[in-house]
Amino acid sequence: METISETAFAVPGPDGADHLEGESFATMLGRWAGLLGDEVAVTFLDYRGSAEGRAVTLSWRELDDRVSGVAARLRGPARPGERAAILTAQSADYVVAFLGAVRAGLVAVPLFPPSLPGHAGRLAATLADCAPKVVLTTTDLAGELAGFLGPLDLEATILSVDTVEPAAAGEHDWHRPAPDELAYLQYTSGSTRSPAGVMLTHHNVLTNARQACAAYGAETGSTSTVSWLPLFHDMGLILGLGAPMVGGLASVLMDPIAFLERPGRWLRALSASPGAISAAPNFAYSYSASRVPEEEKSYLELSRVVSLINGSEPVLPATIAKFQDAFGDCGLRPEVHRASYGLAEATVLVSVTDAGAPSRQVGFDRDRLAEGAAVPAGPGAPVTTLVSCGLPAQQEVRIGDPDSGEPVPDGQVGEIQVIGANVGQGYWRRPRESAATFGAGYLATGDLGVRFEGELYMTGRLKDLVIVDGRNHYPQDIEQTVESHPTVRPHSAAVFAIPHDKGETAVAVLERAKAVEADLAAAAHALRAAVSAEHGLRLHDVVVLPPGEVPRTSSGKISRALCRKSYLDGVLTGRRLG
Repeated sequence: METISETAFAVPGPDGADHLEGESFATMLGRWAGLLGDEVAVTFLDYRGSAEGRAVTLSWRELDDRVSGVAARLRGPARPGERAAILTAQSADYVVAFLGAVRAGLVAVPLFPPSLPGHAGRLAATLADCAPKVVLTTTDLAGELAGFLGPLDLEATILSVDTVEPAAAGEHDWHRPAPDELAYLQYTSGSTRSPAGVMLTHHNVLTNARQACAAYGAETGSTSTVSWLPLFHDMGLILGLGAPMVGGLASVLMDPIAFLERPGRWLRALSASPGAISAAPNFAYSYSASRVPEEEKSYLELSRVVSLINGSEPVLPATIAKFQDAFGDCGLRPEVHRASYGLAEATVLVSVTDAGAPSRQVGFDRDRLAEGAAVPAGPGAPVTTLVSCGLPAQQEVRIGDPDSGEPVPDGQVGEIQVIGANVGQGYWRRPRESAATFGAGYLATGDLGVRFEGELYMTGRLKDLVIVDGRNHYPQDIEQTVESHPTVRPHSAAVFAIPHDKGETAVAVLERAKAVEADLAAAAHALRAAVSAEHGLRLHDVVVLPPGEVPRTSSGKISRALCRKSYLDGVLTGRRLG
């Protein structure tokens, strides 16, 4: 079998002057269709009509033919360089739509249907920003989509990709993009601002997909990617579509709702996919460990899993241990856990821990870390344990002073800065923000981190720091203290700062645990006391919400920014115990 090495599938250099001029995910698909033919390329595990699911598969040749059919239909309504929005549910059709747009020379915009709960406003703002000439969807969504698009005054053609006939194999004069042409716009969450589209070129995304294949240990013909992450998310797109196109890997997909309903479905898919590579946010590992019953574990065989990527902020050591304890008897090896760091502005992947050994964990002195110095905790000192994000994946990472941008010494906390061929070109139609984030040579990530003994550790988001009375607090540390109380539902707390008469003050929003009867006022008092004793911080307000009501992103992660906005807007419906 062929391993994706540093030299395999080389992508164009910055000047585009090598033999892969004109390459894209779609041209890679054509190459693998010729080599792998009738082998399965994409499997979508569809649980919408059955609890046991139905596998919908496309071979490499079938996928290539369907993509060509869509690309041919797009030649009329749109010209190369114009935008094509993908508003399709998670499915094999999503893969066809995205690659069809790319093959036609359009700039793909991976999005989601209007029916995604709580995100209609974000979708409308995104469509207004990117102004697509064509919208790709499926027949079952076309009517709903037409009604949604009507008031937006968009001049866009709607095409249902599931009705398009595959194109017969043969010679086609497809657009051959230059390396610096845009492949797609990856829109950020928009939780603290209107959505911003990261401009990613074919060179950017081919580079990062290749970096991911090499870092995660992908092998053509023996590796599958298994993902329930949404395809409109940066990691979901590269893991579920980009890396398979570059590496000739089989892709197994399912809907996020299918995972949330029964997380064992994800574990079963890993078991059925030899050489599986997968990724999930931190909460999903803990959720799976808690929700997969013992009788279901007897059907799991996880010894052939290659890599399980955790790119959350933060990656919690307790979560890794809980997941390993839950599934170690199913053959899961500790060394497959791969802590990672990335962001949409760098396509996705920036750094990852080495294969073959568990991720390194270091207990730092919490007070010194808040002051900006990474110092291992001595006896009796308060501890913040961080999980290493490993080493850069064929790119350069440094730590810079958040104010001046200048590099800081190892062991000093600062802003993570990245430079590499995978870093995007800026934000679509946002020159001022692009200059601030991308314009100084290095990508200014807005993330805080530290280089300690050669490895990268992420400490938090610069904008999420809780600064009270001149002292820095990392919100994840306070959230772990809050969630240690039995009244609080695990992985449900958000701590953030709000303006106050004398500067800033801290607020905690949380969900009460299911089936727990408690005096909420007494619980809030206990939480305040614990946070005060552990962190020297007084909580201005504690808001208790019913289970499932804390604002989250579309991938299920708690959004501190959305919580803060909802709190300040007065729309949180929980009980305030301030």
